[in-house]
Amino acid sequence: MSNIHEAVVTRQRTRAGRDKSPALDDKRLRQALREFKAEIFQALAHPTRVAIVELLRGGELSAGEILERLEVEQANASQHLAVLRAKRIAVSRKEGNQVFYSLRNPLLIDVLDVMRRYFEEDLAATSAMLEGLAQEERVASAATGTAVRRA
Repeated sequence: MSNIHEAVVTRQRTRAGRDKSPALDDKRLRQALREFKAEIFQALAHPTRVAIVELLRGGELSAGEILERLEVEQANASQHLAVLRAKRIAVSRKEGNQVFYSLRNPLLIDVLDVMRRYFEEDLAATSAMLEGLAQEERVASAATGTAVRRA
C-alpha cells in the first residue's frame, strides 16, 4: 500500500471514530503528500519529460507524433514515456499497432504554467539586478573619468 493510500485510510478510520490518533494521521498525510510531490517533480526532472507533458497539453498524441515533434530517438522517447506512465502522469492506449498517450490529469499543465511564471519573474528579477549593476558601473566609470580629468 502506498504511503498516501495508507494515510488516507488512516484518516478515514479516524473520522469514523475507529482510530484515536488524529495528530499522527495528519502527520502521515502531510508526509505522504510531500513524498507524492517529490515523486512528481522527480518524474518531471528531465527536460524531455517536461517537453512530452507540454506536447500532451493539446490532447492525445501517438508515440510517432511525439517522436516527430521532439526530434529524439525512439529508444530515448520510450524511456521517458515509461517514466511518465510509471509515475501515473501519462496514460497510454493501444489502437492497432499504434500507441497513444495522454495526460492522466491535465491539472499538471497548470503546475507547469505556474513554473513558467516563476521562471519569468526570476528572469525579470535577474535582469533588473544586472541592469542595476551596469548602472552602478557606468556611474563609477563616469566618476573615475571625472577625477582623472581634474588631476
